[in-house]
Amino acid sequence: MALKRVLIVNKTFPTAGLELLKKEVEAVVLPYLEYESDSMPTIKNTITSGFDGLIWNTKHRLTGEILDLAGPRLKAVTAMASGIDQIDTDELKKRGLPLGNTPKVLDDAVADIAVGLLIGAARRFKEAAKELESGDWKYGVQWMLGQDIVNSTVGIVGLGGIGQAIVRRLKGFDVAKFIYSGRTDKKEAIDLGATRVPLEQLLKESDYVILACPLSKETKHIINEEALKMMKKTSVLVNIGRGGLIDQTALYNALRNGEIFAAGLDVTTPEPISRDDPIVTLPNCYIMPHLGSATIETRNAMAKISAKNILLALNGKPMICPVLL
Repeated sequence: MALKRVLIVNKTFPTAGLELLKKEVEAVVLPYLEYESDSMPTIKNTITSGFDGLIWNTKHRLTGEILDLAGPRLKAVTAMASGIDQIDTDELKKRGLPLGNTPKVLDDAVADIAVGLLIGAARRFKEAAKELESGDWKYGVQWMLGQDIVNSTVGIVGLGGIGQAIVRRLKGFDVAKFIYSGRTDKKEAIDLGATRVPLEQLLKESDYVILACPLSKETKHIINEEALKMMKKTSVLVNIGRGGLIDQTALYNALRNGEIFAAGLDVTTPEPISRDDPIVTLPNCYIMPHLGSATIETRNAMAKISAKNILLALNGKPMICPVLL
């Protein structure tokens, strides 16, 4: 009996997950990085050769066209990420294909980056490092003043696993008040001491606004020109969700005009962002190249969950981390 076949569309898939797959299936790994535009023609050409499972570890969009090319042999799909905005879930649902992802395992790593961005943006790490490197280190009690975290109000947009991990970390900074916005009350909020408020109230009251929600039709450009005008001039915006949560042009204008104090971004539009993009040049915009889950331990764990999602589904069992479609 022939082995079932699984296609992995990004060559950086960790060995920890690949080893699990190879024990039970034939795993085919395409020789591309996720941001290489010429990978899509190869994905389309390869998938027609017949696969039972698909690990979609790329930022390219998984569309109905690609699923049609895969044909009826395809029985399961998983992302190697928590977010699934790059996957057309309606097309999967139409075909009755199960979808998996890798939530929770990356919560701590992403929360660490969020706190790092918050501190870096609030305390002007980018500006200070540039002045040091250029030999322009100034002295004086009014040089390079930033914003305090102690006694501040922190607003979290999306109090899921990552949002909760961020609150737990920031409790050690003696934050005065935690508030959050979202579609429903979170039972964990009681223990965390966080209060649910409307988004407009969160924007107006928060000294720090942290975006930790998924990207969807409802949340695209949740931070736009209008939202930025609601925020304090001393506020700091942090985004560890997806670049599309923010209207980047509106953010650039707000930062340049001093409408908010600073921003810390781990995600941008597009990715990778050009070094010539206007927002990259701003001294008060501290950008990291999407390092949220980028630790050895976390990425290995994500790969293992991806592999288990596929293997379980191909054996007719529920995925370890299924997405409800």
